[in-house]
Amino acid sequence: MKKINISDFVIGDNKKFVLIAGPCVLENEKTAMDTARYLKKLTVKLKIPFIFKSSYDKANRTSIKSYRGPGAKKGLAILKKIKEDLNIPVLSDVHRFEEIDAAAKILDVIQVPAFLCRQTDFVVEIAKKARVINVKKGQFLAPWDAANIIEKIKSAGNENIMMTERGASFGYNNLVFDIRSLPILRNMGYPVIFDATHSVQLPGGQGTTSGGQRNMVKYLARAAVAAGVDGVFFEVHSNPEKALCDGANSLYLDSLEELLTMLKKIDSLVKVSNR
Repeated sequence: MKKINISDFVIGDNKKFVLIAGPCVLENEKTAMDTARYLKKLTVKLKIPFIFKSSYDKANRTSIKSYRGPGAKKGLAILKKIKEDLNIPVLSDVHRFEEIDAAAKILDVIQVPAFLCRQTDFVVEIAKKARVINVKKGQFLAPWDAANIIEKIKSAGNENIMMTERGASFGYNNLVFDIRSLPILRNMGYPVIFDATHSVQLPGGQGTTSGGQRNMVKYLARAAVAAGVDGVFFEVHSNPEKALCDGANSLYLDSLEELLTMLKKIDSLVKVSNR
């Protein structure tokens, strides 16, 4: 499997899992910085590699009235400050061609949103500029369809690729996670991340906003780590009920330590040969 070096750790090659976490969208600098600081302190304590994630613009919100974020200029400045002040790698998603160059100068990982993962020109352009590219596998794709996305990225000369599973569409306002997807994706030779919080999302389930089943996150995350996944992805918030985006499927910050401790134990059993 391809090994990807980010900061001072390696993703893939059967190494211990990495945590990708943060609020769904940047609400303000203080909240983002406080969350990143909390997550860094926790992951240092637990010795878990960590990448901070938050979106500066969510262009795929359910409603035209939904909060999207501070925008590229202000949002990337916040992420740059978090990266430099706290010395942690940062990840965000890009939705527009015009933002790729600016994002590539700051982000350690550029994420291709699920709804854009089949847009060939967009994927290739990001692959040309990104140090590492994380592709959210569209909920409308079978896992084996990801091989075509990987080939598009490789055509641009970039092999620092991660694929993220986030559930598949199943009926109205619902997603379902097929755990078979993880070994299928990993057999393509690149690290696979499991997005546990988006996998319990109920897209558009509340009419003008998405719903979610936060109580199911821990079960899916434990199953994914038991399957040997290379990383887990959580959207987190200090008060999910008041989050401006994806609160229904976001985890409480203070619930993370117990869950991550359990995931570490599972990971150590599954990847015992590398301990």
